[in-house]
Amino acid sequence: MKQDSAGKLTVRNMVFIALFAAIICVLAPFSFNVGPIPITLGTFAIYLAGALLGSKKGVIAVSVYILLGAIGLPVFSGFKGGFGVLFGVTGGYIIGYILMALLTGVFSEKGKKLLPVGMVLGTVALYAFGTVWYMVLTGSDLATALMLCAVPFLPGDALKIAAVSAIAIPLKSRTDIFM
Repeated sequence: MKQDSAGKLTVRNMVFIALFAAIICVLAPFSFNVGPIPITLGTFAIYLAGALLGSKKGVIAVSVYILLGAIGLPVFSGFKGGFGVLFGVTGGYIIGYILMALLTGVFSEKGKKLLPVGMVLGTVALYAFGTVWYMVLTGSDLATALMLCAVPFLPGDALKIAAVSAIAIPLKSRTDIFM
């Protein structure tokens, strides 16, 4: 991460973090329900943030998004916001976005060929954290929770990973503007 001599983020980095936080805020509310956990475009935006910004700036962008939603801006799925959503059944997935951005970013920094691996591992971490959270809040067993909270999302997340790979890998090959 590029920092000035005082160790602070540069204005350029802050602009990219804000831009990707805004992209997440715009895409994540668009969703449709397939059960208790909706399918959203949030994961696409977070894959993109981790892939292009790297681990540290990607995590910061996701954290800004979560904070904006926590204070009540309608940036979570279904145009919802507030602590009630964050601590509800979808909250584990929202917080799990941090792990997803981190893993996507770490692998993106290691090389463009490893980016899809990072997104897959980030998705596994997201599913694990969110599903355990869901199980704790609802008392569901693992099999039920996986059928409700992970299995329906696999095809869509595979498509999102392919799309972000198709976008991010060429961008990273042509420019280092984001990192």
